[in-house]
Amino acid sequence: MSDQRPTFKEMWSTLQSLVNQHLSDSLDHSTDCPPILKEAMSYSLSAGGKRLRPILVLLSCEACGGNREDALPAASAIEIVHTYSLIHDDLPAMDDDDLRRGKPTSHIKFGEANAILAGDALLTRAFEIMARQIEVKSCAAECCVDLANAAGAVGMVGGQVADLESEHQNQPTLETLEAIHRRKTGRLICSALTMGARIGGADAVTLEKLETYGTCIGLAFQITDDLLDLTGDEEKMGKGVRKDAEHGKLTYPSLIGVDESQKRAQNLIQEACLSISSLGSHGQRLEELAHFILERDH
Repeated sequence: MSDQRPTFKEMWSTLQSLVNQHLSDSLDHSTDCPPILKEAMSYSLSAGGKRLRPILVLLSCEACGGNREDALPAASAIEIVHTYSLIHDDLPAMDDDDLRRGKPTSHIKFGEANAILAGDALLTRAFEIMARQIEVKSCAAECCVDLANAAGAVGMVGGQVADLESEHQNQPTLETLEAIHRRKTGRLICSALTMGARIGGADAVTLEKLETYGTCIGLAFQITDDLLDLTGDEEKMGKGVRKDAEHGKLTYPSLIGVDESQKRAQNLIQEACLSISSLGSHGQRLEELAHFILERDH
């Protein structure tokens, strides 16, 4: 009998479609929402993207024996939070980008004020979705804590502040850089794993292993991002490249060089896969995803 198991690419496409449909259904369609705000929220949320974070939620849930449908609210919520962060990152006061996913950024299309407000509305909507739609309310509360902690002052927002401050440091270290990206990128990716695991009914040991996996792939993802900013194709990336160097930003290649950055990413992916080896075949898709992070070209 031939193996009918979907390829990784087929699996990814299926999960992307599930997430995109749930995202579309999850926006506030109330007539009380001003049309320009609704349009700006939908514009950024439907602009495409890999949907890495929500897919991690679904795969983590399945690896722990849960059903992906139960994890869709958390999957949508984390992508909504990620989208809000991109809108705000692109603002003139932050990275000042004109392109995102091959389209004009939110503030270019809708104006700076509407872009800020669309980001605010997306952020709050994410927690409403989880609180309403995750069936086990104790689990919903735990997921809300996970995501809020990962996205807030000790997570993504704190990491962004530290990243801005690093531009003025004379002698940055690898420890400084990784402390920034554990918060700025890694914490949100890590929360995708923990939320999925909680919904899937993981025990404390499995939760810890998936948290280690998430931390490792989060750093590897950032290293790959830094490398792609140097070597990537703007058309494939859907955004400007080589901007980090122009702005003097602290990156892995600028600090330790391209070769060492590549080695560091490879070691992190090996560590990530080792951390979930006890999951056996249940963790196979997560292992495949870890290698995808290393090999991606956009």
